[in-house]
Amino acid sequence: MHLFSCAITNLRAGSKHTIIMIKAIILEDELSGRENLQLFLKQYCKEVDVVAELSSIKEAQRFFDDERNRIDVAFLDINLSDGLVFKLLDNLEDIDFEIIFVTAYEEHAIRACQYSSIGYIMKPIDAVALQEAVSRIRPGNNNQINDRLSVMRQAYYNPNSFTKIAVSGLDGIHFVALTDIVRFEADNNYTYIFLNNGDKITVSKTIKVYENHLANANFYRVHKSHVINLNYMKRFVKGEGGYLVMEDDMRIEVSRRRRPAFLEKIKVLEGGML
Repeated sequence: MHLFSCAITNLRAGSKHTIIMIKAIILEDELSGRENLQLFLKQYCKEVDVVAELSSIKEAQRFFDDERNRIDVAFLDINLSDGLVFKLLDNLEDIDFEIIFVTAYEEHAIRACQYSSIGYIMKPIDAVALQEAVSRIRPGNNNQINDRLSVMRQAYYNPNSFTKIAVSGLDGIHFVALTDIVRFEADNNYTYIFLNNGDKITVSKTIKVYENHLANANFYRVHKSHVINLNYMKRFVKGEGGYLVMEDDMRIEVSRRRRPAFLEKIKVLEGGML
């Protein structure tokens, strides 16, 4: 399959405006869910043209088996009546459209989407979240969706043993091993990710996202501006202005408020030897 989109030319007040239409499908096993999403798209995302509403993996497979069916994005429920949607995705030879998962609250599913930089919207649908997800669709671009799905599957099926995340940096998508991340540093609504090879990636997400979803992977927030990989600590300098020295010799302040909990964390890691 190849991505394509059509352009509609509108004349408004004598000026020419081109709207790039996004061809989409909805895969959801509940009729009310399909109708609700379609209603929201018509009202808030007029550039989205839903070409098919599907209720099962079997129906979706028939849709994709027809080479005439080409889309830009698929809105997919994860849990369907005939299995997980990954059963369908695994059968597609080359996925060249964007994916937005539509899911009820499942913590590990949401985390998996965030690790892989794959879009998702929660049920019940929020109009702003839907518009934000649609705004990230870039028809015709190399979206690395197959690699991102690989990260997503690993995080979904093995939430406590994933090894890599997909990071949407300002210069593109990076696939980063967790063991290569030294630390995160906050800068308002942006976060800098520092790697052990000296590289730095800038992402338009707050540091809170990484604090919440990497806590089980040996990352810890020691300051309002810093989340560190505990494996890269070199030493902790005690005192009134206590700070950490990382393997890259960067000094990281440990805030006074967070210090007691941090020291307890260190005691656990050191087997009570600290």
